[in-house]
Amino acid sequence: MTEINDRIGSYGFMVEPFHADFTGRLTLAVLGNHLLNCASFHAKDRGFGIGTLNQQHYTWVLSRLVVEMEEMPSEYDKFTVETWVEAVYRLFTDRNYRIAAADGRTLGYARSVWAMIGMDDRKPVEMTKVNDGRIMDYVTDYPCPIDKPARIKLAAPRLATTHRVTYSDIDINGHVNSIRYIEHILDAFDISYFKDTAVKRFEIAYVTESYYGDTLDVWIEEAGDKAFNVEIKKDGGKSTVCRGHVSFG
Repeated sequence: MTEINDRIGSYGFMVEPFHADFTGRLTLAVLGNHLLNCASFHAKDRGFGIGTLNQQHYTWVLSRLVVEMEEMPSEYDKFTVETWVEAVYRLFTDRNYRIAAADGRTLGYARSVWAMIGMDDRKPVEMTKVNDGRIMDYVTDYPCPIDKPARIKLAAPRLATTHRVTYSDIDINGHVNSIRYIEHILDAFDISYFKDTAVKRFEIAYVTESYYGDTLDVWIEEAGDKAFNVEIKKDGGKSTVCRGHVSFG
């Protein structure tokens, strides 16, 4: 870890062979894991990490994630992830990221929206009142030039694939890991998309949780040239689990 300043954290990684796909590039799911880990590191070092919150029966929940990449690092490449808090609202906070190559070039950016909830009742918590609002001390206007998450709507999607939630989907909280939805969405596309192009922008908005044994239906609708809106539903289509957007280029 390298501290840029007291508000921005920078964390180093290398693309291990088992973190790359068949093209030799880092997978979006592994990058997503790195982003979430960096958020955890950054928050922990500043006194509002999940361990501290758990002692008060609070926890962090990822609400939205947007990743926009110009270039994905390749096998054995070293890269860094910078992260910082852009804004804090009553019930949500905006956290941003910059992904940079070893030579300092910007590879991409990401935006995320987080909520703080009670572990017992799962209800939102007013985070400015937790730990004397310490999180407010780390808000910074460090630039993140990509668009914020959009409201995703599907009008006439097609059913692309169905997945039954199994052991490997479930995280320590007992529900499907947020990164697994990224994998399920990307798995709904033919492999030619990843052979001939790459994911340039990926958005996901989480709506409700899903659990072991649930059946997840992945619906896709075209939203432009090599761009698609996606929705994952459960309970036979009655409940939306998450919505997303994928642009290839």
